[in-house]
Amino acid sequence: MPSRPANRNVRLPDVPSIATRSPQAEEDPGSRTLRRGLLVLDAVLASGREGLRVVDLCRAVGLERATVYRLLATLLEGGHVAQRGRFRYVAGPRMAAMAAPAALPNMAMRLAPVLERVSRACGDAAFAIVREGAASHCIARHVGTHPVQILVIQVGTRQPLGVGAAGLALLAALPDDEVDTAIAANAQELPRYGGMTPERLAILVRATRERGWSVVGNHATQGVLAAGMAVRNAEGAPVAAISVASTLDRMPRERQQLIARWMREALAALLPKGV
Repeated sequence: MPSRPANRNVRLPDVPSIATRSPQAEEDPGSRTLRRGLLVLDAVLASGREGLRVVDLCRAVGLERATVYRLLATLLEGGHVAQRGRFRYVAGPRMAAMAAPAALPNMAMRLAPVLERVSRACGDAAFAIVREGAASHCIARHVGTHPVQILVIQVGTRQPLGVGAAGLALLAALPDDEVDTAIAANAQELPRYGGMTPERLAILVRATRERGWSVVGNHATQGVLAAGMAVRNAEGAPVAAISVASTLDRMPRERQQLIARWMREALAALLPKGV
């Protein structure tokens, strides 16, 4: 079956071709490999969410297929590149994690009033997280007024995306291929969280999508249940999530629904155009 033509909409960075480099640079195998790897990475980053196939990468950087595959294997192992579907390559979780820190303070400040409003309404602690590759990163929390506060995570805590309610809400809001990639990346670590499995997490993702908000209990912390909701930016992309956690006996289904309503109302009132 003939391959499709290369994606001509991708604007590649201005880099010198392999053929025009100096003989001295070509004599150093380490420098040559690094330079070629950076060329491949630059091409993948320039392709955006669409990504590139190996045949497109070969044409873009002027390298043989076997060389591109070897470079991609290293970039995949380091998390700099990830597969999208079976044939395309996109920016990996390491690149997202490198870009995230600069935006965290602003994101935390914008979500703080939302957490305060939700926590004041329910009396329990509210949390905000963002995604870092296949992990969730807690960036803010607000302690409620109820005598028993379930402070399941602290600001700065990182855990597999989906084992907590906020992380599950954010995971479920992602495209299917990104969900699959995140679950696969965490497959070995998930059992440490209350016996979570990739299969169980996939079921929770489907249930969250059907419900419109997440519920998860007895995984990140025993005896605790939390409800969460994704937070989107002005373009509609999921970029964060919020949650409320409390003891199991304090979170019957009716109260879960009420907390979900409070979260939705707080986001609509305080961040009507997205975070």
